[in-house]
Amino acid sequence: MAFEETFIKTSDGLTLHTRSYGPEGAAQVVVCLPGLTRNGRDFHQLAEFLASNSGLGARVVTIDSRGRGLSDRDKDKSRYNLVVEANDVLDICDHLEIEHAHFIGTSRGGLLLHLMAGLRPALLASVTLNDVGPVLDLEGLQLIQAYLGQQRSPPRDWDEAVAAVKHDHAASFPLLGDNDWREMARALYRETDRKPVADYDPAIGEQFAAADFSQPLPDLWPQFDAFGKIPMMVIRGEHSRLLSKATVAEMAKRHPKLVAVTATGQGHAPILHLGGLERQIRDFLQNHT
Repeated sequence: MAFEETFIKTSDGLTLHTRSYGPEGAAQVVVCLPGLTRNGRDFHQLAEFLASNSGLGARVVTIDSRGRGLSDRDKDKSRYNLVVEANDVLDICDHLEIEHAHFIGTSRGGLLLHLMAGLRPALLASVTLNDVGPVLDLEGLQLIQAYLGQQRSPPRDWDEAVAAVKHDHAASFPLLGDNDWREMARALYRETDRKPVADYDPAIGEQFAAADFSQPLPDLWPQFDAFGKIPMMVIRGEHSRLLSKATVAEMAKRHPKLVAVTATGQGHAPILHLGGLERQIRDFLQNHT
């Protein structure tokens, strides 16, 4: 499926990259927000499906957050933070004239949605949180920190990139096959000078690697409660160490209509076009149109 690329200036002058799939005049709009060092390509296959007639027939917008993918790197590294990035999403929605949409947030993208629920709740037709909630387990944060902080030689070709991704994640993702690992590598890396290069500002990884996770982080329960009656799905990876079963259970207590799904054979964060997740997302969105 073809997609349209748009470069949008934020209120502080940075240019951010988006893709739009499906008809511009579609009745339903879906906006996808990626994780910490990820980009909108993570959602490519899901976006194609949701924009298709067998999916939702929706307009699907994927976003590269600042410093990721084809979006500008920020000279002021302190601006890689949740408040700035949540306002970036609002700027993009204003530019694209999106007034009401279904939002899917993976990991950090889901944290942005917690803030957006307080900033502009009327924008959120529904929320799907992919392996993230108001409490982040320290073990998961420390694993991500170790992964981002490790010293390794960059891959010399795509075979090495695929091997590196599989080495890092195979234990948590037994569901994935050879083609899935290749697709993940193509989403994580971008070819530069004929070599795959990690597709995010290194300062983002350095910032996270330097964070102090010796103590629990403040939770986001007040922000979670701001979702109110907004329809919500949470997807937890079966092998996730970032989002616990206990946190999902508490989310369900506070949001009685929460739809909770387990991504079998996946860890943090589940790939949303695998294992039937794309159909579960479609069904959830269809029930809340």
